[in-house]
Amino acid sequence: MSITTAPTTSSAETARTVLDSAFPRGLGAFVDGKVVPGSGSTITLTSAATGVPFAGYADPGTEGANAILESSVRGAAAWGKFNGFERAAILRNVSRVVEAHTEELAILESSTTGKPIRDARVEAAKVAEMFGYYAGWADKLTGQTIPVPGPWHTYTERVPWGVVVAITPWNAPLFTAGWNSAAPLAAGNAVIIKPSEFTPATTVRLAQLAHDAGLPDGVFNVATGLGQTVGATLTTDRRVGKISFIGSVPTGRRVAVAAAEAGIPALLELGGKSANIVFADADLERAADGAISAIFSGAGQSCVAGSRLLVERSVHARFVELVADRAARLRVGDPLDSDTEVGPIITAPQFATVTSLIEAGMNDGGRRVTGAALPEALTGSGLAGGHWVMPTLLDGVTPANRLETTEVFGPVVGADAFDTEAEAIARANNTNFGLAGAVWTSDISRAHHIAREVKAGTFWINSYKTIHVAVPFGGFGDSGHGRSSGPGVLDEYTQTKAVWVPTRAAGSPFPSLSY
Repeated sequence: MSITTAPTTSSAETARTVLDSAFPRGLGAFVDGKVVPGSGSTITLTSAATGVPFAGYADPGTEGANAILESSVRGAAAWGKFNGFERAAILRNVSRVVEAHTEELAILESSTTGKPIRDARVEAAKVAEMFGYYAGWADKLTGQTIPVPGPWHTYTERVPWGVVVAITPWNAPLFTAGWNSAAPLAAGNAVIIKPSEFTPATTVRLAQLAHDAGLPDGVFNVATGLGQTVGATLTTDRRVGKISFIGSVPTGRRVAVAAAEAGIPALLELGGKSANIVFADADLERAADGAISAIFSGAGQSCVAGSRLLVERSVHARFVELVADRAARLRVGDPLDSDTEVGPIITAPQFATVTSLIEAGMNDGGRRVTGAALPEALTGSGLAGGHWVMPTLLDGVTPANRLETTEVFGPVVGADAFDTEAEAIARANNTNFGLAGAVWTSDISRAHHIAREVKAGTFWINSYKTIHVAVPFGGFGDSGHGRSSGPGVLDEYTQTKAVWVPTRAAGSPFPSLSY
């Protein structure tokens, strides 16, 4: 790719130029180290910043998905012959190569998805870190020696599944491609990433770079295409050892059921409706900054977004003002402008969902505190037709409001007051989700108590939204099951084999055979 300096403005033409530079022969699946065009129906890519289509590519269909699976089976056999030290060396090189291409990847991500380039740069650097982290684990996957009664030497080995399919979402395609490939590769599996059909470009480019860095053919493939064709094949084929899925609850359940019927285990990372709890004794200025980051970074298109703001009644009015003031100052604009802090909603269907849920929240009694009008820099430019939603704060979002339990997946936060600690905990747990949450208080005992009582896989105290590949991440309830990071995720991507070796010759088990 020749574009390593970010263009100055987003447009369909800019996205097309960047995409053509990355894939001069066209976008397609990545199989056996090559970009392979599909032969099915055309999938149109649309600029989130302008609402204008900028490219298209062909769905590989069932036939293409089968070709990818065949490649991955061969790749798994080849990769399985590498020992842990050899895998570690290659993955370290992948990390170095990705790091060297972070700006290129960030430009491609921002141009084709509408993610602000300041965020895309951070996420590209995180992907390099992911491969470096799991490279460090590849040569440390050990078994155990287990004492048992009798003359036996018994030990365990950790065996890869073979082919792992990872289905990743449109909100952070590059980040989740790294998040869901580095660990299974370190464990000795071949990986097929099935990105969203809306945002496949950076996943394909990441696989190219990993192949250039030394991964053998078929070890890291990308299955671009539609869920009903490519996705359906990959989630029901017994050549697949395990599936990981990141996305919505309804789709995740369908994937899990289809996989279970085929006898394939699945790791699910689904949605959230996380509560951000603020007590009167908190540093309110700092908590307001945290509340802004919790919901408006990534335009709220994050599973861990702090979309419920529960504030102790004595400071509720003041805190809502603090958050509203900060929201009004956020820079909403061109994703390729380094000063932009909030970009557009990435897909047109999600834009429609977000706007309809804002209306529903107000119909249910929520009072909009922040403005809805777009800045003149957007309305008076070629970006006017983009999927823009201004940072939105609704106050008075009570338990009766649909936004109390419905995930918006956009820059929308619902605030309400509480009176007691017990009430705050009950409100935080008043959802089937259990992904994340936070509390802001100067009382350390209270902080730890609430962290223990709120049902969430990740919980922050006097902070929000920090995650790292070294720390387990996942949810409770409708937010999924299993963990997708940390050292323990290597257990998700290996199976345990027990080996029994007699230390002395055993006699016959049947008296009639004794001599």
